[in-house]
Amino acid sequence: MIKSVLIFNQLGKPRLVKFYEPLSTAAQQALIRTIHALVSKRPDYLCNFLSTHHHSLSATSDPTHTSIHSHSLDPDTRIIYRHYATLYFVFLVDSSESELGILDLIQVFVEALDRVFENVCELDLIFHFDEIHHVLAEIVEAGLVVETNLKDISSAVAEAKRL
Repeated sequence: MIKSVLIFNQLGKPRLVKFYEPLSTAAQQALIRTIHALVSKRPDYLCNFLSTHHHSLSATSDPTHTSIHSHSLDPDTRIIYRHYATLYFVFLVDSSESELGILDLIQVFVEALDRVFENVCELDLIFHFDEIHHVLAEIVEAGLVVETNLKDISSAVAEAKRL
């Protein structure tokens, strides 16, 4: 199951945040900061998969703050990401999902965004966030993949625009 879909820029500013499991806003923000810190420092030649049980995903070392790991991420949660230009597309998934399948799904998501916006850029994500969420909803529903055909995704988004 897909637990979360995140898009953030190189500075860690979230451009799309979608959680499919309940999580407090503070925990979401801490999780985004921690994941950004993990993926933004990785060289491009390393693989795009991270296992959470090998990394400490606590938001801070301060003992007064709760650990992100204990509240939101099971030990089997994996981080799968792709870096495109200035944006990171990150999926948090459980062990039932295929890493290569999710990498392909990220590619489908980016290609669907490119079809909707004709070369999607960070400004499209900022000013058209409702359309971004609609494209994502055509691909993933309640943490499950529902569509991967680019033609069907594009036509559903185009039909929604007409309404």
